[in-house]
Amino acid sequence: MRLARRGFILGGAALLSGCATAGAQTPGDLRAVAALPVEPLVPPRSPGIITSSLNTTRPLDPRGQVRKELMDRAMAALDIHDHRITRRDRMYLVDFKKFSGDERLYEVDLEGGSVTLMRTSHGRGSDPAHTGFAVNFSNTPDSHMSSVGAYATAGASHGAQQGPNVLLDGLEYTNNLARERAIIIHGADYADPAFLAREGKLGRSYGCFSVAHHDLPALRERMGEGRLLFAWA
Repeated sequence: MRLARRGFILGGAALLSGCATAGAQTPGDLRAVAALPVEPLVPPRSPGIITSSLNTTRPLDPRGQVRKELMDRAMAALDIHDHRITRRDRMYLVDFKKFSGDERLYEVDLEGGSVTLMRTSHGRGSDPAHTGFAVNFSNTPDSHMSSVGAYATAGASHGAQQGPNVLLDGLEYTNNLARERAIIIHGADYADPAFLAREGKLGRSYGCFSVAHHDLPALRERMGEGRLLFAWA
């Protein structure tokens, strides 16, 4: 892929007290109790903002389902675009090196480390021979190609043609016309399991990240606003 390579960087304590019977304590007992040191209550610490370094007790992708280069670039994008990526509990990755019939859309839990897999389509201009592999990428209007790079999710929406969807803002020169090109996440018949079973691959979009209809409602709710979607090949 001939894209210019950017510099990617990357509750409180519970106090248990016993009940004493009346008159059971002597003055000496009271003095002994008063002499005991009292530890101050320390409020719980807020979870740290997750960037390119994670707690080693919560490793990302413990089963190794995401290609390392894709994961590394996405983690770097969290830092590079920190002014736009305001929600860091989870992120979304798309591996355009994979076949369209494979699960290549990943929801990565940045707090727990787990990964959820789904399918998504690519643009017909990216795969003119309809082989199931995306080979060309563009940010040009009417190219019908997929665009790579970092996006910020911009919330749930509803369109006259595509229905329920998730809006995306492209954050890089490779995808910053996403709004102009109406590049969104939406459900499509050609991304449903029945189409895959019949055709052996997903159909192609006009550059949108189309997903199965049954995946869209939960995805639309969980993506929300200010989360990273990072696509690469």
